[in-house]
Amino acid sequence: MYRTLYHELTQWKSSHRRKPMMLYGARQVGKTYLLREFGRNEYDNMLYINCYRNPTVESLFAIDKDIDRILLGLSAINNTKISPGKTLIFLDEVQEIPSVVSSLKYFCEDRPDIHIVVAGSLLGVMNMAGESFPVGKVDIKHLYPMSFYEFLRGIGEDAKAEILAKCDMDMLNALSPAYEELLRQYYFVGGMPEAVASFASDKDPMAVRDIQNAILQAYEADIAKHAGRDTQRARMVYESIPGQLAKENKKFIYGAIKPGARASDFETAIQWLVDAGLVYKVNRALRPTLPLKFYEDKDAFKLFLLDVGLLGALSQSPPAQMLVGDNVFKEFKGAFTENYMLEQVVAIRDVEAYYFSKDNSTLEIDFLLQAGNSVVPVEVKAEENVRSKSMRQFVTKDNASLNLHGYRFSMKGFREQDWVTNVPLYAAGSFISGFATRQ
Repeated sequence: MYRTLYHELTQWKSSHRRKPMMLYGARQVGKTYLLREFGRNEYDNMLYINCYRNPTVESLFAIDKDIDRILLGLSAINNTKISPGKTLIFLDEVQEIPSVVSSLKYFCEDRPDIHIVVAGSLLGVMNMAGESFPVGKVDIKHLYPMSFYEFLRGIGEDAKAEILAKCDMDMLNALSPAYEELLRQYYFVGGMPEAVASFASDKDPMAVRDIQNAILQAYEADIAKHAGRDTQRARMVYESIPGQLAKENKKFIYGAIKPGARASDFETAIQWLVDAGLVYKVNRALRPTLPLKFYEDKDAFKLFLLDVGLLGALSQSPPAQMLVGDNVFKEFKGAFTENYMLEQVVAIRDVEAYYFSKDNSTLEIDFLLQAGNSVVPVEVKAEENVRSKSMRQFVTKDNASLNLHGYRFSMKGFREQDWVTNVPLYAAGSFISGFATRQ
C-alpha cells in the first residue's frame, strides 16, 4: 500500500543529522505496515519487537539506559544481529513501555550510528508516568489516513494518481467524470488502509462498512479504556460530530451534545479526543494576517472526524446513498466535503488550518490556510453551485488592502478569476500541497 511518507523515511535514513524516529498516528492508520515495509525494503535486516504485553522487553529497558547492554538484549530477544546502518530496529506500541521512549535520548547521544524507529499512540506517549520525554533527541513524524492520491494508488489507479499529482488541469478537466466517480468512492471508503485494501480487492461495500464499524468499535474501546472519568463525555462529543457537521454553520455547539451543556463540561473530553488523534480541531482566526496563530480564537472551533469514511459509518449513511448518483455531494450540507478537505490538508507539511467568521454576521470562510508565506482563504462547495458571496466580500471588500486571493474547491472545473480561483474538489490535496512552491 503506497504511502507518501515513505519518501520522508528514506530521507531520514540517509540524513547525517538523523535521530531516533517516533511515528505517531491513530489506531489502524498503517504505522506498523509502513515501517515494516520500510525496514524490509531499505535495510539488510530488521529487528521488530512489539512492546504490547512484553515483560521481557520491559525488564530490559527498566534496569538502566546502557545502550550497548540494551542492544545486546534486543539482539538476543529477536535472535537478530544488529549492524549499524544496515539493521533497522523497530519497536512497536511503545506507549506500553514508557522507558523505551525515554531511552531514545541515549540512543541519540551514545549510539547515533544505530537506526531505530518506534511507533505508538501520541496520547499514550505524552502521558508517560514517571518518565521524561526525549525532547530534541528524536525525529517525530505523524501518519494520517490515506489521502485521495494515496487512495488512487491503493486501488490501482496509478495513472490517474500521477495526473493528479502533477495538477495537470487540462487533463483533469477532460477526465472529470472519472475523477468524480473515484472521489465518490473515496467519500465512502475513506483512507483507513484496511478499508482501502478490502475495496481494492473485492469492491464489496458491505465488507468495507464492516471494517469501518470494527474500527469505530475499537475507538470506542480505547475511549472506555483510557479516557477515565471523561469517558462518557468523550463518547457524547464523538457521536455528536456528524450532526454538528450537518448544520449550515459548522461551528461546534455544546448545546448540540445535550441541552444546557457548557464548555467547562466538555473541554477536557474534546482535548482527549484531539490528543488521541480521533478528531481534528480547527480554531477560528480573528484576522487573516500572518501568523494566524497570533489571532487564534480557541473558544470558537469546528470538529472533524479523523477520516471521511468513518464519518459515513458513524452517521450510518447507507452505502448506496453515497456510491450511487450525486447524493453524497448534494446531501448533508457539505459535511462530507469539508471533512474530506480537511483530511487532505492536515497531512500536508507546513500548512495549518483555521477558519474565519464574523460575529453577528453570516459571513464565514470555510478554511483559512497558512501555507508558506501566504494566507489562503478556502471555500468548499459540495455541488456545482459556486456562488461565493462570503468569499467575494472577504477578499474584495473587507480585506482588500491585504491583496488576498480566494480559492474555491467545488465540482466545477479549474477556472481563474481576478479574485478567486476554482479548483476541482478531487484536486484539493495536490493543489494545496504545491501551493507554497507556487508563491
